Amino acid sequence: MNIEQQISSAAQAAVKALYGQDVPGKMVQLQKTRSEFEGNLTLVVFPFLKISKKNPEETAREIGEYLAAHCEAVASYNVVKGFLNLVVAPAAWIALLNAIEADGKFGEKPVTDDSQLVMIEYSSPNTNKPLHLGHVRNNLLGWSLAQIMQANGNKVVKTNIVNDRGIHICKSMLAWQKWGNGETPETSGKKGDHLIGDYYVAFDKHYREEVKELKAGYIAGGISDEEAEKKAKDEAPLIKEARAMLVKWEQGDPEVRALWEMMNNWVYAGFDETYKALGVGFDKIYYESQTYLKGKAKVEEGLGKGLFERHADNSVWADLTGEGLDQKLLLRSDGTSVYMTQDIGTAEMRFKDFPIDKMIYVVGNEQNYHFQVLSILLDRLGFKWGKELVHFSYGMVELPNGKMKSREGTVVDADELIAAMIEEARRTSDELGKFDDMTEEEKQEIARIVGLGALKYFILKVDARKNMLFNPEESIDFNGNTGPFIQYTHARIRSILRKAAEQGIAAGELPTGSPLNKKEIELIQKMNEFGAAVEQAGKDYSPSGIANYCYELTKVFNQFYHDYSIMNEEDGQKKLVRLVLAKNVAKIIKNGMALLGIEVPERM
Repeated sequence: MNIEQQISSAAQAAVKALYGQDVPGKMVQLQKTRSEFEGNLTLVVFPFLKISKKNPEETAREIGEYLAAHCEAVASYNVVKGFLNLVVAPAAWIALLNAIEADGKFGEKPVTDDSQLVMIEYSSPNTNKPLHLGHVRNNLLGWSLAQIMQANGNKVVKTNIVNDRGIHICKSMLAWQKWGNGETPETSGKKGDHLIGDYYVAFDKHYREEVKELKAGYIAGGISDEEAEKKAKDEAPLIKEARAMLVKWEQGDPEVRALWEMMNNWVYAGFDETYKALGVGFDKIYYESQTYLKGKAKVEEGLGKGLFERHADNSVWADLTGEGLDQKLLLRSDGTSVYMTQDIGTAEMRFKDFPIDKMIYVVGNEQNYHFQVLSILLDRLGFKWGKELVHFSYGMVELPNGKMKSREGTVVDADELIAAMIEEARRTSDELGKFDDMTEEEKQEIARIVGLGALKYFILKVDARKNMLFNPEESIDFNGNTGPFIQYTHARIRSILRKAAEQGIAAGELPTGSPLNKKEIELIQKMNEFGAAVEQAGKDYSPSGIANYCYELTKVFNQFYHDYSIMNEEDGQKKLVRLVLAKNVAKIIKNGMALLGIEVPERM
């Protein structure tokens, strides 16, 4: 048992011995003692007053006396009003440090055959454009959430649904046909996703020119501005051609399908490069082109069971007014599907592929209503996890100059951002002299680790539910709440341990009577909070909780390191204690940052 468990169990025994009543463990409330008082842990005694029939101070004193006499983890106590402050015995702290030292995955729960299977969907790109900053936030949140759920003892399947069909894809295809002159990734020297994205922007440019010209003519003919805009957008030749191409695709036209397959394969190769650079991946990828027909079949099945209704124009709807919502379109009058249909089909395929216990969708908060509806529909259709699906809703990433628009080509491209972050990390590290005595290859690798660490940490430290303003310059700082600050602390500790090894000092299990000062105890206590941080991050679906814990641990270590020397300590036993402390702080930093998908260098 850890220290909290020992004290909690002893407190239950104290109440039984003193007042003759059994109490459940949840009644025992332990919290960190406030810094202005003596003690490490504080027991709240107010829940026991009805049982003790005594005032708070007397109840606290009696329980304190019992714990000091019967619990080896408690050295002494003091009472402040209704709070019992407990001083933990040094031997208990050493035992805890030894337990941390012995456990390579300290704070994480093992995955067993009986573990729940959690499926996490993230990324969900469209094959008409490259990944951008918004996708970066989505991928980093999804990947980190997968690591956190696994660290909480769950089996995890990471999945992606690629939106590879629809009018937006046809726009890029049509633009390439009209203005591409047979251009390929090889002939252009561009990544496939970038090449296709250029044609999506080109379509929009030409389409807006057509709309502008048509609108002017309609207005001249006496139509109102609003009506002219709507009519022009609907009647523009380009959009009509794109719609016709979509119909041909749905009908399986060989020429359109061959073009679609060729261009999508260019995009997938480009996506794979970006995913690899970001350090994310998937266990299973689904494609909308394969799932939408399954969705249509499932909707037709629901229609036959009376779960949905067909309107006079042949469209199919779900009536959600009984749930306080509106009616939701599932199939258009021409029989074509909508996004909701696709999600139903994807759920059908996933349910057959995996014994899912919990389904988490990592999708921006603009889709909150969509997932509220999807949950109801999946539950109606009999998916056991439908009612309890989790929409991990996150805010948008904004830039100092406003929102991003992919149609206009004003997005922050993911590949360019990654390259810029690595370049900035290299420049900053060079200026600070952190690359002395390294080969060029080492410098580039550390610049990659630091640049990506800065990017990931800056995004993940923010509460996912909030919109965030991304500022690359603020993220690469070797001081403050940044990835590089934490990475540099890890590298500093590893350097200390290398020096110790050169002197023949091995940091391992410590004798029970090893000396500890107040700052060292504070550090052990902070290390011990890692398990609680992992558990809470799993309950809250909150990578930011892990990021903030890593920063707090790093701060506590640096305060300790500022006050106490490690390698210059003359007392051999004190030096060994500090080496073991440092070694395990580095281990927890590495494990914690790994939950965020962030690497930590051995040297900087």
